[in-house]
Amino acid sequence: MLKAYAIDLGFQPRGAKRVEGDGKTPEGSYVIDRRNPKSRYHLSLGISYPNAADIARARALGRSPGGDIFIHGSGGRPDGRGADWTYGCIAVSDRDMAEIYSMVRVGTRIDINP
Repeated sequence: MLKAYAIDLGFQPRGAKRVEGDGKTPEGSYVIDRRNPKSRYHLSLGISYPNAADIARARALGRSPGGDIFIHGSGGRPDGRGADWTYGCIAVSDRDMAEIYSMVRVGTRIDINP
């Protein structure tokens, strides 16, 4: 680990994400699969959720797994805190996001652990 950051998660942060709209952040091993320098949340890095196992789990429940999970800045919100607005993403301050964005490239592995 190079550095730790304070984060903000969705309104139901306990337990792994299973289906779209559950308010949870995915847990497991993923990769950064895209960069968005024009994010409405300052800057953002896409996470490769859902993977094949995530899709199969959601389908077994007759649901969609969701998608568009990012690590992103606060988008002008003070320190990225407040009522849920992350929708399963991982939010950090804009300052921290600028630092993370400068270091992380597409293909970088990310492990999201409870």
